[in-house]
Amino acid sequence: MKLLNILIISGFCGIHCYGQSDSTVKPTTDTVRNKSTLTIGAVYSNNANYYGQKAEENIPYVAAAATYRTKSGIYFTGTAYRLLKDTETAVSAASLGAGIEFKLSKKLSADLSYSHTFYPAYSPLLQASNPDNASASLTYDNWLSSKITADYAFGKTQDFFVTAGTGKQVKLGSISPKDIITITPAFDVTAGTQRFYQTYLTEKRLRDSLLGIVLTPIFGPPSQDGGSTTIVTTQFNLLSYNFKLPVAYNRANYLFEIEYQLSLLSGSAQSGAGKANSFFSASFYYQF
Repeated sequence: MKLLNILIISGFCGIHCYGQSDSTVKPTTDTVRNKSTLTIGAVYSNNANYYGQKAEENIPYVAAAATYRTKSGIYFTGTAYRLLKDTETAVSAASLGAGIEFKLSKKLSADLSYSHTFYPAYSPLLQASNPDNASASLTYDNWLSSKITADYAFGKTQDFFVTAGTGKQVKLGSISPKDIITITPAFDVTAGTQRFYQTYLTEKRLRDSLLGIVLTPIFGPPSQDGGSTTIVTTQFNLLSYNFKLPVAYNRANYLFEIEYQLSLLSGSAQSGAGKANSFFSASFYYQF
């Protein structure tokens, strides 16, 4: 029985960067592909997730995504997002991307990709200042599936992130001979720079002023202390520890998944040092 094995790339810059990376749906089926596939999907998340971080306000959203993957491993992605608090537009942002996945050995595979997200002016998302994302990853599949990913996010600023993690898919059982229920606990750690955060604060103040909201800045104006803020945000620091618990119902052509993520931010995270963030998402994918 052929079962879908769909990976979600975790926010804008990829659903992994939006809802983590953050966005694309990246499906694979068998180790050796004998045909091209088209996968469409729908996702709901209670909050936008950027490497375990979140904006000052909660940003629940829904997304519709599609991925066309050739049997050679080249794929093309497109995603449309609707922020549920956005009452003015039907599409709050949209992303396009392309990439290639290939085997280096029987158990080791690599992935190279690029995506661009079209954000509206004054977007409330943390990562809106960096609409372009180039990514490279290595995955080692053995008893555990371990992965390391490097992301270069750029646009108004430039940031670099590295995420390393591991997980294990466990089969819980079946309802019928043609399906299977799985749980895939996973843990990863992300480190990176945070230039995006100062741009987020600046644009949030501007957005609030345009809405007629007078707020006392929580963190003070950017570079208020003569440069120390710039030093913090340009340093490469540990950002978050992330535990993910997705449960999926798999059939030959479709998959339904719910996922809970708990993220503990490090003391260096500008978006809430030491805090714990919770994210919940539900997704459905169908592959042709």
